[in-house]
Amino acid sequence: MASEDYTDKDAHEDIKVLHGMGYAQELSRSMSKFSNFAISFSIICILSGGINSFAQAISSVGGAGAGIGWIVGCLISGMFALAMAQIASAFPTAGGLYHWGSILGGRFIGWLTAWMNLLGLITVLGAINIGTAFFFAGTFGSMFGFTGTAGEVVGFVAVITIAQALFNHLGIKVTAMLTDISGYIIFAATAVLVLACLFYAPAIDISRLWTFTNYSGEAGGNVFPQTDNMGYLFLLCLLLPVYTITGYDASAHTSEETVKAAHSVPRSIVSSVLWASLIGWVMICAITLAIPDLAVAAGQGWSMFFLTMDAILPSGLKNVLYLAILISQLLCGLATVTSASRMLFAFSRDGGIPGASEALAKVSPKYRTPVTAIWTAAVLEILYVFAAQFVSVGGTNLYTIVVNSTLVFLFLSFAIPLTCGMFAYGTDKWKTPGPWAMSAGLYKLISFLSVIGMVIIFYIAIQPPNDKVLWIVLGFIALALVVWFGFESRRFAGPPIGDQVEKRRAAIAAAEAAVGQR
Repeated sequence: MASEDYTDKDAHEDIKVLHGMGYAQELSRSMSKFSNFAISFSIICILSGGINSFAQAISSVGGAGAGIGWIVGCLISGMFALAMAQIASAFPTAGGLYHWGSILGGRFIGWLTAWMNLLGLITVLGAINIGTAFFFAGTFGSMFGFTGTAGEVVGFVAVITIAQALFNHLGIKVTAMLTDISGYIIFAATAVLVLACLFYAPAIDISRLWTFTNYSGEAGGNVFPQTDNMGYLFLLCLLLPVYTITGYDASAHTSEETVKAAHSVPRSIVSSVLWASLIGWVMICAITLAIPDLAVAAGQGWSMFFLTMDAILPSGLKNVLYLAILISQLLCGLATVTSASRMLFAFSRDGGIPGASEALAKVSPKYRTPVTAIWTAAVLEILYVFAAQFVSVGGTNLYTIVVNSTLVFLFLSFAIPLTCGMFAYGTDKWKTPGPWAMSAGLYKLISFLSVIGMVIIFYIAIQPPNDKVLWIVLGFIALALVVWFGFESRRFAGPPIGDQVEKRRAAIAAAEAAVGQR
């Protein structure tokens, strides 16, 4: 719900800023600052990525993957969050990255960013829900005969995605309430998990957290192929934190539903990353310290978290924790549907989806949500998961294929507008910063570091056994270039910029006046 101190003056200012970018206030602006934080914190969800991808830390360089690798990976995500917050404060719209790319880089940059971000959001929803399916298989699945086969996973993902879309359909107040609850569950469940791990640990050897051990190949349950290059393995362990600490663009995508957006959104982006990084590090370290035998756990590969919990925790406590984690993962997917649907809505509002934009840009007069965009995002994710199981044949893990595709598409969609912003800041394209702003020099330095981070992420995301991801990404980029130069460059006008903004504002004012006269 909106903050009680949200005055008519604040509401007028939010609408004025939105009108200043050429858009009417169609969505319900009822998300508080905490709710905007909670939706990003829920998507980051350290109890989802942090647990489902935990093996990538240990089955690479051992305990140092948790104690040191997590910190390095979170610093990379932190650079992206800071640079993103600077732009979000100046341009608080539901289109987020797509609008930033268009305004700061041009029509093609915005169009390409939109498709990268949309693919990233669809794939991250798939990764989250596939991870939830595997988590369910490893916890309560045996009660229902659910073993996690490809067909079962696709069916499970379809069912929970439909439920997540339904709650989104019912309005942003329902979604905000659930993501607020998710934030509290994540805090509480993580605290209990940390305390339980430390209390029931057979012994605590703190030196594990900075000790490097080569657990590649068979020694690490074949999570990563055998190699003697420890530097390379350390880079691979960063896959855990950079995948877990993502999704904070959700705060930007819900800008038009957030009160005092120019102030609240950038703070939410940064604070969600900061708190998830700190709490996540404590959690990852606690799990690592609780493992009875690190070498044995590494050899268990993707099952190491469940087998560790089986070994140290009482059955009752373990099942309560599993239930809380499962709920948080389901709500993580729900928040991701929100983010993906707002991106699809904003892109369609400017005619970005040929033949379907008008329908996708419609807002339900009853629920004030883009219902067609919500259900379209859900269907696209289900189809993607169904198709991804065929890509994963030949011994490659379905989950890691989807996760690594997510990393590339999502972080490329971050890096493109951030790079444009680095060059546009202080020019005619971006003269005035928002109310949340770093100095020009610091902002440009952080943006440059984000680009370096993108290079690292791209490199580690396409390494074996996930080298198929490279061909998926190159195939999409080739297709995008053909589509753009084939017909989209002549058809797609993009968001209103310059004189177009004044025309849109005049049209909005006329429409609002007509409504007022009825």
